[in-house]
Amino acid sequence: MSGAWSPSSWRAMPIRQVPEYPDPAALAAVEAKLSKFPPLVFAGECERLKAALAEAGEGRAFVLQGGDCAESFADFRADPIRDSFRVLLQMAVILTFGATVPVVKLGRMAGQFAKPRSSDTETRDGVTLPSYRGDIINGAEFTAEARTPDPARMEFAYMQSAGTLNLLRAFATGGFADLHQVHRWNLDFLGRSSVWARYEGLAQRIDETLAFMAACGMNSDNAPQIRETAFYTSHESLLLPYEQALTRWSTTHNKYYACSAHFLWIGDRTRQLDGAHVEFLRGVANPIGLKVGPTMEPAELVALCHRLNPGNEMGRLTLISRMGASKVAAKLPPLLRAVRDAGCRVVWLCDPMHGNTTVQAGFKTRSFDDILAEVRAFFDAHAEVGTVAGGVHVEMTGADVTECTGGAYRLTAANLAENYATSCDPRLNAAQSLELAFLSAEELKLRRASPSRRARAAE
Repeated sequence: MSGAWSPSSWRAMPIRQVPEYPDPAALAAVEAKLSKFPPLVFAGECERLKAALAEAGEGRAFVLQGGDCAESFADFRADPIRDSFRVLLQMAVILTFGATVPVVKLGRMAGQFAKPRSSDTETRDGVTLPSYRGDIINGAEFTAEARTPDPARMEFAYMQSAGTLNLLRAFATGGFADLHQVHRWNLDFLGRSSVWARYEGLAQRIDETLAFMAACGMNSDNAPQIRETAFYTSHESLLLPYEQALTRWSTTHNKYYACSAHFLWIGDRTRQLDGAHVEFLRGVANPIGLKVGPTMEPAELVALCHRLNPGNEMGRLTLISRMGASKVAAKLPPLLRAVRDAGCRVVWLCDPMHGNTTVQAGFKTRSFDDILAEVRAFFDAHAEVGTVAGGVHVEMTGADVTECTGGAYRLTAANLAENYATSCDPRLNAAQSLELAFLSAEELKLRRASPSRRARAAE
């Protein structure tokens, strides 16, 4: 299992969550075509992200990973991309200013098109069809034609990812991310939320700081850190034919990189030690992630760490805890201890979304209180073990959706139908996302405080 690696060596391994394409020749033709396309990201960008993640693993930065549950071909418009990017910027400002740490901004964007499913098929009114696995594989409409996996969708996903990346790079470096825009980033509907006043207060303090810096001769013209930001993309490495087709050899670094995104992760359903997904990601040089659910055993996790990060390089491997609020206290500390005691150098993130999904009024939803509880428990577990809480991983959107209950709007099950827009899992709206950022900043600030100050804050 740990022998020679190649971009195609995963094909000899057992694989899960793979679609059954009816025309292998058509699949091979699309793969060959994609293999000649330009890379979407570059090796140097991946290495810079790895270095930034290493800082988070040492407690000198914090990772904010967020974006859509599953991107949709139909929603490929500038406004949704801009709005989600803007909320991520706002969250990052809250974290940076509130907790005084640099924030690594990592979007679930420009490639998050595939989703694992609990069942290969779906039955409605006696009719059974393949499950919807994301727009890169098949369509959500419940028809035989739409649900048949189509390899041509991979080329469409590539083109849409390239367009999204182009826009994100323009936003990040073209002036939109300038810190002088913190007031203008406010979305109109945030004015109806109590979060708005809190954010506006923070924005006013930032304005005062920028005015002081300008008086000292530092402004957007001579300090690029004020004018622009580094922004990276990520998605679950699920559809391996697509990932292999976009893998490139870097002559500068003498390594293979998966060039569909800067950061790829393995989901909780495809993390088998001898499986195809672990095999593929162990060989690319990108920073990578691994979802860690409540069924993960300590010895298994340590073995996966060794397999995926044999050089024990900080920043290479990020472990993304997704336990559920009720299980974190019991399940996470033993895993933290096992990884720590094995000497594995990793970054730890908290995904407070996937373990807290319920069904209310016929809709999949998540309680904002449960999400906050899991984040707090994540910080508590790291404090207990003496390890570093490195960041958060959330499904969110810049749209004014009503998919998660609770938060500043006090949404209930009765509100879910008002603007339930997701095609897959429920997402935080902008106000809930900012609330989560404020909580994380408070937790970070508290953990960095002196023991006496922590005790006073707990009283």
